[in-house]
Amino acid sequence: MTDREKLLAEIKNKAVVHGKVILSSGQEADSYLDLRRITLDGVAAPLVGRVLLELTSDLGYDAVGGLTLGADPVAAAMLHAAAAQGRTLDAFVVRKAQKVHGLQRRVEGPDVKGRRVLALEDTSTTGGSVMTAVEALREEGAEVVAVVTIVERGAAPRLAQEGLEYRYAYTAAECGI
Repeated sequence: MTDREKLLAEIKNKAVVHGKVILSSGQEADSYLDLRRITLDGVAAPLVGRVLLELTSDLGYDAVGGLTLGADPVAAAMLHAAAAQGRTLDAFVVRKAQKVHGLQRRVEGPDVKGRRVLALEDTSTTGGSVMTAVEALREEGAEVVAVVTIVERGAAPRLAQEGLEYRYAYTAAECGI
């Protein structure tokens, strides 16, 4: 099996939860993808890193991250997978609001100014969370090369409207929802 096939099997086995839930977008769904069960899993997280590196191998970027909390383990998985391949890749965290103490940063980690970055999310339904990250990154002077998610749940039209390249490893239908 390829890493992509293995990761899909992990998602189907560990992350698909059936039952009514309210998504962060405010929409109601009959099933939920709890991708933290994947991105924080010792077997699945390394697969996430390798699959997303392969998916974005042609883009030319040197830092990855997105809005905390969903993007944090995705960025860490990519950082570690890149290191295992002998590549240096930085990660960053975008806060939901700027800190009011310390250095008062909104984007934590290595400086992103003037750098080509990927804005990450574990799954995206409306694109709202990742657009918050994109706006913060642009305010910091980063060039957002693309938006990348593990599972696409409906954000593609909005991200296309925003003129952003959007890549995802799987659709919700591929995951069985």
